[in-house]
Amino acid sequence: MASRPTAHRARKRFGQNFLRDPGIISRIVRSIGARPGDRVVEIGPGQGALTEPLLDSTEGRLEVIELDRDLIPGLRVQFFRHENFVIHEGDALKMDYVALRGEGQPLRVVGNLPYNISTPLISHLLRAGDAVQDMHFMLQKEVVDRLAAPPGGGERGRLSVLAQYFCDVEALFVVPPEAFVPRPKVDSAIVRMTPRALRGLEATDEALLFDVVREAFGQRRKTLRNNLKGRISGDALEALGIDPGRRPQTLTVDEFVTIANAVAEMRGPSGIEIGDIEASGIETRDRGTDEEGEA
Repeated sequence: MASRPTAHRARKRFGQNFLRDPGIISRIVRSIGARPGDRVVEIGPGQGALTEPLLDSTEGRLEVIELDRDLIPGLRVQFFRHENFVIHEGDALKMDYVALRGEGQPLRVVGNLPYNISTPLISHLLRAGDAVQDMHFMLQKEVVDRLAAPPGGGERGRLSVLAQYFCDVEALFVVPPEAFVPRPKVDSAIVRMTPRALRGLEATDEALLFDVVREAFGQRRKTLRNNLKGRISGDALEALGIDPGRRPQTLTVDEFVTIANAVAEMRGPSGIEIGDIEASGIETRDRGTDEEGEA
């Protein structure tokens, strides 16, 4: 049995909203499906709401990354009986996940993420390649909707295409504001992201793919012919079997890859470093609370 968590006031600067609903906690843990032997890493354990059931699932083997140094002593006391419970004090955005994995099993990364770091953190984790087995995150619902948006969906945008190029993305369920203390002003949702071992089509130049996607969504209401006229002609799009009169949100990931590969063949490699999903243009609102934490 773990000790009870110590009192801690949520800090606004860390985007802290602590999960309290036992039913939601159980549902999240079931969705993750962690088993003994899994290498699970929890980002932002807070007061340990997910930590304790995850330790039960993995038979006491769990690593956590916590930035708020005031929470760390409480976590050490709460879970001191677990010999294989490891705390990494620091910023999850600066963690080297390839080095963290080392020669061991790929990481299963989970967490109730502060909304202000969700997109850059996902970008950072995707750069870790096969060091990450899968990711289960609680995010702002708007972000999950965009990550998982299918072709033709109103939420589909740059983030959708780039995330789905790297991962299979599943929106699992919505978490209401009343599940947290302090209560946020927006709905949250759980997303599962599983990096793809194989893709339908591989981009010959990923940096160029990211550029093409960004330019295609530059003006959502305009067509590919207009948005990509600096890259590829309408006739060339038609030769690829893609109607230049379509809008960007209607295209599949493979269609974007087809366009980018054609541009690469015509113009050669871009020579630009691989871009980040965080540069995809999505803006996330501060999670916000009805009851402010510390500044």
